[in-house]
Amino acid sequence: MEVKLTLKLNESSIARAKKYVSSVGTSLSDAVEKFFDSLTLNNQSEEFVYSPLVKELAGIISLSENYNYKEEYTSYLESKYE
Repeated sequence: MEVKLTLKLNESSIARAKKYVSSVGTSLSDAVEKFFDSLTLNNQSEEFVYSPLVKELAGIISLSENYNYKEEYTSYLESKYE
């Protein structure tokens, strides 16, 4: 069952939100509903749910199996603070 909800928000926030939902092809109501669900439903689940952006970005960088990020970061810091 759908119920109407009235919110009082900053005008510029609403304008930015409307522009965003228009660009992604959804409605403001759907975006707000998904936001509320992310606040409440994910806390009930023991399994962590990644956001769509994180899912989209996951796996776009491929590193060799023997890549040592600690060594790389140490080298970066040494050169930064020479």
